[in-house]
Amino acid sequence: MTDLNSAWHPVTRAACKMQQATNDFVTHTFSQYMRVSASSPAAMTRLRLFPFTCASGWFGLSAPLGEDEMADGDSFTSGVFTCAAGTRGYRTYVPRCARRGVTGLVVMLHGCKQTPEDFALGTGMNALAEAHGFVVIYPEQSRGDQAQSCWNWFSHKDQRRNRGEPAIIAGLTRQAILFHGVPADRVFIAGLSAGAAMAVIMGDAYPDLYSAVGAHSGLPAGAARTFPTALAAMAGQGINLGKDGSAMRTIIFHGSADTTVRPSNSDRIANGVLDRDQERGQAEDFDGAAGKRSFSRRTTLDASGQESVEQWTVEGLGHAWSGGQSAGSHTDAMGPDASAAMVRFFFSPGPTGQ
Repeated sequence: MTDLNSAWHPVTRAACKMQQATNDFVTHTFSQYMRVSASSPAAMTRLRLFPFTCASGWFGLSAPLGEDEMADGDSFTSGVFTCAAGTRGYRTYVPRCARRGVTGLVVMLHGCKQTPEDFALGTGMNALAEAHGFVVIYPEQSRGDQAQSCWNWFSHKDQRRNRGEPAIIAGLTRQAILFHGVPADRVFIAGLSAGAAMAVIMGDAYPDLYSAVGAHSGLPAGAARTFPTALAAMAGQGINLGKDGSAMRTIIFHGSADTTVRPSNSDRIANGVLDRDQERGQAEDFDGAAGKRSFSRRTTLDASGQESVEQWTVEGLGHAWSGGQSAGSHTDAMGPDASAAMVRFFFSPGPTGQ
């Protein structure tokens, strides 16, 4: 089995230093719309790097970022994003070499009764970001917008492009892309439980913004329209979808012993993607073990040989993040590392994950 923690290493400290030498630009003008000019625009375009220093807000839509946002070391700072659809807080993890160019962006949506800090601790995603050079954004659902701090994946107004919570999350994502100079094809979104259901909605609503989705213990897009139908969907009795649109690359984790969100929802997420991919290639099945848990994994390739859907079923896992850290809630350290698997799937989408 591939060592998921070491399968993808696109950036090293030496590479960061080389990028720093190349990326010696000067940001000198910030207007209301934060227009930036640099000493070498052609090189900046080629490298897709934007060495912004901290600025107070962005297009007037967010609160000032922390003073240590772009410090020499890594940072984990708070912010607030506001647009026409509403306001949400968020946390941002920026790795040490962010000034020298980032490799991508991962948006992480927490589950019910969780916070961004809790979710970051449990998934260990910040450590992977530091190792691989990407930025992580953790949007925060407030109790004022949902009593259990769940993302409203079951609300019809929060399932559509440019409406409700999808509009807020997409706006925050775009802000992060611009601020950190993220390559447009290296933007990903993942979540747990209600966060996973919302991540699937985001991939469905914004295929032009995200390149892949990670869904852990989640549900398919549009599986419910009200809270009562949400309970039915979690029990495996969700609405039949049959939606048109482009297929979004998706990696799915689910525990066989999950009694909160039934494992059949994993198949429904996968089938929702595969039904849209009319030119999909072969499927490859693999059974293995990691830690103290066995798992089955089905990988379906597209016509070009790229992973289209990767579906993991972890035996004995309940409603918890597989391979997670005990410092966070809703984690299980006994199984395969879902965070490492998602990062590999996101950034190295070849048929073998290499």
